[in-house]
Amino acid sequence: MFQTTKPRSRLGSALYIAELIYHNSVRAVRKSHGNAFMALFMNMLQTIIFVLAFYFMFQILGMRSTAIRGDFMIYIMTGVFLYMTHSKTLGAVVGSEGPASPMMQHAPMNTAIAIASAMLSTLYIQILSLVFILFVYDVAFNPFVMQEIHDPIGCLAMILLSWFSGAAIGMVFLAAKPWFPTPVQIITTVYQRANMIASGKMFVANSLPSYMLVMFDWNPLFHTIDQSRGHAFVDYNPRNSSWEYALYLSLVLIMIGLMGEFYTRKHASASWGARR
Repeated sequence: MFQTTKPRSRLGSALYIAELIYHNSVRAVRKSHGNAFMALFMNMLQTIIFVLAFYFMFQILGMRSTAIRGDFMIYIMTGVFLYMTHSKTLGAVVGSEGPASPMMQHAPMNTAIAIASAMLSTLYIQILSLVFILFVYDVAFNPFVMQEIHDPIGCLAMILLSWFSGAAIGMVFLAAKPWFPTPVQIITTVYQRANMIASGKMFVANSLPSYMLVMFDWNPLFHTIDQSRGHAFVDYNPRNSSWEYALYLSLVLIMIGLMGEFYTRKHASASWGARR
């Protein structure tokens, strides 16, 4: 009740906000299980299952011949990891605490910290899953896997761009969610499910005819996945995709989302919780 607040410097304020984001990110990662190790493993398990499921699906359906010449597992992972990062980040941002959440009653907490924590916790899990799967694959199956990736830095950049684009689209949905909770929830689910095909993780853009290309090139994830395969395989040159499109679209969407979230926060009402 009786507290004295001492003014902080800009560096002190930045460190304080970073500490809040860190603790809230840890809370987001561990909320699935009380044990820290099990919480990480449960979050990683879905990505591992996706990779194995697509591997066996390609094998059973005989679709391996449609992949790029090179390591087949890298082809699978360049699609699955970017899809999972994009989809998980979008879901985490949309599901983060809004302005009417009880967490916002605590003085240091605000929606910006909740959104940043949701983004960073998802990125942490996906990068950890990537390192774990690559390590197991390198040790148990292909000891030269890292040498076969043509440009690892470029692949990592496309993962970060997929993460950023997922956060940007999630910001738009988050800003609209208090006003239209049920339609936004439905649209979010439809978008995530549609990306199973629309992301292009099961084929490459260079193999598509022009009449089919227009069905996919609106999707920023389609561009990042195709570009990541261009970085991963020396024999593949993506000519029907552009990472600049994904970046510029994400910047536009995140600006729209931030403006919408600011407007929504100014009109926050406790009764919104009863409408969901």
